[in-house]
Amino acid sequence: MIGRLNHVAIAVRDLKAATAVYRDTLGAEVSEPDAIPEHGVTVVFVSLPNTKIELLEPLGADSPIAKFLDRNPDGGIHHVCYEVDDIHAARERLIATGAKVLGSGEPRIGAHGKPVIFLHPKDFCGTLVELEQA
Repeated sequence: MIGRLNHVAIAVRDLKAATAVYRDTLGAEVSEPDAIPEHGVTVVFVSLPNTKIELLEPLGADSPIAKFLDRNPDGGIHHVCYEVDDIHAARERLIATGAKVLGSGEPRIGAHGKPVIFLHPKDFCGTLVELEQA
């Protein structure tokens, strides 16, 4: 069901500083910051030959990333994102197996302009999983 790894998301307190680490220290190509109010984040994507790193900074105090950073003051890996061919079929299959889809369960448009859903970490070895329509 899952396809390729789309990205690994890292929560950061200071997007500008984190971008500099990836761009200036590691020599990576990074995108411009993109505010996504409906998800409560500002993101930057670090391009790698085989996947991406998504740097997430909270957009406001109510952001899920702000809450994550309250629990993890140094930041860290927030989620992994896998591609699926059919987000609705994947969701139905997961629900049928007892997996919990977060939020309303309806796909929302993610940072790449494609439908996404999030799956509860308790069902996936303690890891928050995002599925994105390929």
